[in-house]
Amino acid sequence: MTRAFVLGMALNIAFVVIGVVAGFAAHSTALLADAAHNLGDVLGLGMAWGAMALARRARTAKHTYGLRRTTILAALGNGGLVVFAIGGVVWEAIQRLGSTPPVDGGIVAVVAAIGVGLNVLAALLFARGRADDMNIRGAFLHLMADAAVSAGVVVAGLVVWQTGWAWIDPAASLAVSAVILVGTWELLREATNLLLDAVPDHIDSMEVEAFLAAVPSVASVHDLHIWSMSTTEVALTAHLIVPWDTCSPTLCADLSAKIARRFKIGHVTLQLEPAGHGADCEQGVQGAV
Repeated sequence: MTRAFVLGMALNIAFVVIGVVAGFAAHSTALLADAAHNLGDVLGLGMAWGAMALARRARTAKHTYGLRRTTILAALGNGGLVVFAIGGVVWEAIQRLGSTPPVDGGIVAVVAAIGVGLNVLAALLFARGRADDMNIRGAFLHLMADAAVSAGVVVAGLVVWQTGWAWIDPAASLAVSAVILVGTWELLREATNLLLDAVPDHIDSMEVEAFLAAVPSVASVHDLHIWSMSTTEVALTAHLIVPWDTCSPTLCADLSAKIARRFKIGHVTLQLEPAGHGADCEQGVQGAV
């Protein structure tokens, strides 16, 4: 993934420079909006790359989980940066709606078309790992959204070029900003939920509880907790009430392996409690993967 991050950032930096220069030259807020979003992607990719490097560091006595959660902070920061950049573009576009200066639609269309190509190329670098990592998925979706947004700017530029309707440009930049904000909101929502230890979206906690309760040697389940340690790792803890005389010594290990395979939860801690003792049990057995 290091190569993908480096190339992705380089392609986006190139378009940011081209977009800003062309945006001012053509008096186009639509191009500036597109460039602002790409700038957010550059910073976001850098943060995600750094966070993934930190997440690989070994745990310490102070940080017993290591620095895995920096990947969640990076995703949250990425969304915040995009919202900040788009806010400035929206303000400028609103100011221009009343008195729009002449816009060179030809430049807008050509530069936006370059953006389509660069963003698709950058997105393909993250296509393979997007299913398993929120940061990589966020990068892929952002880059594909950038390509779609740039395609819209191409259309707006062609319309301005053919009709001379300069107001199309700030109107297009507002539409671009709305599309970007809708996609960014989902990333912010997911990252915030992960920071608040919510159950990840791809896991149904009721299904997990039902799975554990259906185990023949388990009488009931309580204190079930599922949360994200990072954008790729999920943890689970649960207390299982079992008839002590029928409990298999390998129950925890077996269940942990099954949970990992079925629910993609890799860090499982189960505490067994003798039936009838509940929370007063002092001889719980723990198993973890």
